[in-house]
Amino acid sequence: MLAAFGCYFCMYGFRRPFTAATYLDTPVADFKTVLVTSQVLGYMLAKFVGIKIVAEMPPERRAIALLAQILAAEATLVLFALIPPPWNAACLFLNGLSLGMVFGLVLGFLEGRRVTEMLVAGLCASFILADGVTKSVGAWLLAQGVTELWMPAVAGLLFLAPLVLFVAMLARVPAPGAADVAARAPREAMTRAERWAFVRRHAPGLLPLVLMYLGVTIVRSIRADFAPEIWRELGTEAVPGTFTRSELWVALGVLVLNGSAILITDSRRAFFVSLATCGLGFGLLVAALAALRAEALSSFAFMVLLGFGLYLPYVAVHTTVFERLLAVTRDRGNLGFLMYFADSIGYLGYVVVMVISRFGIAPAGVLKLLLGAGWVVAGVSVLCLVQSASYFARAGARRAPAIAVEEVG
Repeated sequence: MLAAFGCYFCMYGFRRPFTAATYLDTPVADFKTVLVTSQVLGYMLAKFVGIKIVAEMPPERRAIALLAQILAAEATLVLFALIPPPWNAACLFLNGLSLGMVFGLVLGFLEGRRVTEMLVAGLCASFILADGVTKSVGAWLLAQGVTELWMPAVAGLLFLAPLVLFVAMLARVPAPGAADVAARAPREAMTRAERWAFVRRHAPGLLPLVLMYLGVTIVRSIRADFAPEIWRELGTEAVPGTFTRSELWVALGVLVLNGSAILITDSRRAFFVSLATCGLGFGLLVAALAALRAEALSSFAFMVLLGFGLYLPYVAVHTTVFERLLAVTRDRGNLGFLMYFADSIGYLGYVVVMVISRFGIAPAGVLKLLLGAGWVVAGVSVLCLVQSASYFARAGARRAPAIAVEEVG
């Protein structure tokens, strides 16, 4: 858990610090939106490519692939500082392309174990906390006089040495043992035919989960990428430590709730509990939106409750939903494929939202966009959860022998 947490936490040092800047002194209006969209385009493309590469990656090559992607990302940040705006936006596209498969490679070291939920909850806590910490690092570097163009590259250098250490630790993690395989099913590389056969077989229940994940990814990403602007529109000028403090509370709550899924040994029961956890998250999301409308929450409390409501379902998908789905069905597959299938759709949706907002079709102001998207996503996602739970409940009855084998294991 420590190795996975540290590796992905440090990866954010190469991805997020630039969002702490405003980039107002450039020849392009709303240049920050251009930069965010450019990076997300690269990240999205990496997710589509990762459907194949992560699903087929041999375990012994993961560590080298991780280091290669991080070094490539740092090189793109140096080029970002050297190439004048607006042409340097292409460097953030390459940055996103370099970093988009890191999560899947780290996930490969953790899946298929009796304690996978706890390990992946720790991994997911890293990107919740790192999102705030790396923004704080970026804001601190700007306060020290580092320019907006050089700040991302300097921030990356600060995280490089510890990241190498954590990758070395990951490389020494042993493979799942016999008891893990008996409880969670073997996790094997998948061919293209096997990947799409899995999707077709479970489409009525799987695709609603992907649609839910799409909505959560959009709202979560708006909150993460435009945090300084959202705080400002809420009437609070965020100082460097604000991002860290708000995300720390979110990370702790999400880690405890999602990580506790390891206490449920029956994978079928754990799968449906994870869907209920997602539903709890959407309830908190609605509560945060309603309380803000009623002016019953401070800016800080709203951002924490909003983050908690968004990250509960987002992390549940990473830790439990797909992990236990594989354990129940015992179909040939791996968690990396399912996560990258969902992630590719999620980031494609976010790119569409960014392009729409860039051309002024979306409501004026990031906060209005966030609030409007939040209400829509909460409503649609609850319907998706109901459809998915209904399908897999019926499918479970038809697949009783397979579930019985898992319970004995």
